[in-house]
Amino acid sequence: MTEKACKNILVRGVNWIGDAVMTMPALRGIKHSHPDSKITLLVKPWVSPLFEKDPNIDEIILYQDGYKSITGKLRLADRLRENNFCMALLFQNAFDAAFIAVLAGIRERIGYSRDGRRILLTKPVPFDDNAKRLHHVKYYLNLVDKAGFASKGSLPWIYMTLDERLEARDKLKDLKRPVIAMNPGATYGSSKRWSPERFAEVAVRVINEMDGSVVILGGPSETGIADEIFKKVEDMKFGNSEGEKKNEKKSELLIFSASQLLNLSGKTSLRELAALISECDVLVTNDSGPMHIGYAVGTPIVAIFGSTSPELTGPVGKGDIVIRKELDCSPCFERECKKGDLRCMDLITAEEVFLSVKKIVSSKGAVFFDRDGTLCRDMNYLNKMENLEIFPEITSLAGLKDKGFALIGISNQSGIARGLVDENFVKQVNNIFMNRHGFDGFYYCPHHPDEYCSCRKPEPGLLLEARVDHNIDLKRSFIVGDKETDMLLAKAVGAKGILVRTGELKFSLNADFIADDLKVAIDFIMG
Repeated sequence: MTEKACKNILVRGVNWIGDAVMTMPALRGIKHSHPDSKITLLVKPWVSPLFEKDPNIDEIILYQDGYKSITGKLRLADRLRENNFCMALLFQNAFDAAFIAVLAGIRERIGYSRDGRRILLTKPVPFDDNAKRLHHVKYYLNLVDKAGFASKGSLPWIYMTLDERLEARDKLKDLKRPVIAMNPGATYGSSKRWSPERFAEVAVRVINEMDGSVVILGGPSETGIADEIFKKVEDMKFGNSEGEKKNEKKSELLIFSASQLLNLSGKTSLRELAALISECDVLVTNDSGPMHIGYAVGTPIVAIFGSTSPELTGPVGKGDIVIRKELDCSPCFERECKKGDLRCMDLITAEEVFLSVKKIVSSKGAVFFDRDGTLCRDMNYLNKMENLEIFPEITSLAGLKDKGFALIGISNQSGIARGLVDENFVKQVNNIFMNRHGFDGFYYCPHHPDEYCSCRKPEPGLLLEARVDHNIDLKRSFIVGDKETDMLLAKAVGAKGILVRTGELKFSLNADFIADDLKVAIDFIMG
């Protein structure tokens, strides 16, 4: 069933944006277990952009609206049959997913035994009480595990290009920091939506008390809610005066709106939305698709829950905050409140949401250092203590601590996955820098490049983890390294990149400054 001989696997994806994000670790598990197999994802068009740059997916087939009818399903089945899939793994729970796999003649069909489709599955995975209690990230991983794939647990991650990040950064460049994103919509129904008035109250406090800015996000169907919040923020900021008094405020209002309030609801594609969220300091959101996008791009989240359960669909990012009220009727999972009062949402105050935002906004600058080739000589997989040669210029780091910078080490250590370096040895070396040279933390990626993890530079996973642990504002930080991946990492997060010529690389167009050694780099930062 899951023999390596199966080289052509179809995955039937789910239909909702949030659910699609939660399947990402399972997809990665399939590819990790079957690296030589072709993985094809069958998914709805509005979900597919999430996977466009995902290296774990080899092909995407769109489930178009034209496939809804019986004749449409037959056409889809014919198309799938041409691909000669040897296995179909069904993330979608519907009967339809299994039915199409049968029509397509796919020999092995694996999915949860639910929605009356057990007879259509060659390996039905029990939808038992344990499966029902799982967070949906683990729910899909459980399916993959039960199917026989040797998956590794990981968090969802949306792969983005540097150009996408830079374009989003450019759109927000005129806003004061911190930039707080607000997602007031929720497609599921009103029982998942906090009131626009409360969002507006939080926005005004971000502007007045934090001297920050707010960007309102959402889909085309949520522009009305966003416009309502935008207007309420204006009214709260300047009063709701009439006539000439209101006109007198017009020029002031325009200045205020341009520098501290931006409404982009309905004006972005799905990938543009993801990139914009990744550039914000915090996302305040209902339980919705953008909430899941938020933690999948590493942005700290304040999530507001009403009728649904954070235990099942809550944010899974490190340090994310969930605000909910424990009521007898919650979670009810209803789209609309049957009691007509929506107390689970109304009891959540703007005060507690604003205080949560303040709690997770990062404020401290840091200097991130690559290890081999930057802090010590690159021995091409350092694996013996006698080969550790720390550069003498490391003594200059003390001045950075005096300036208030956190010192953080970040290192790719694929030698662990390759079997060339013992992981405990890596920890011992990193501890030397922490115990003897004042580093506040040292993070490393142990994965092989072919695993396409979020923590291998230039992907920013290590920095995003350090941001939460040490309250780091990445836009006020520096990255010092001897490789192009370090400079690309700096570009990805909006930090300043400093190339040190103590490794093989002597020049980089992506570097903000080039230093001959560690001391010159530190002097530049101090200056």
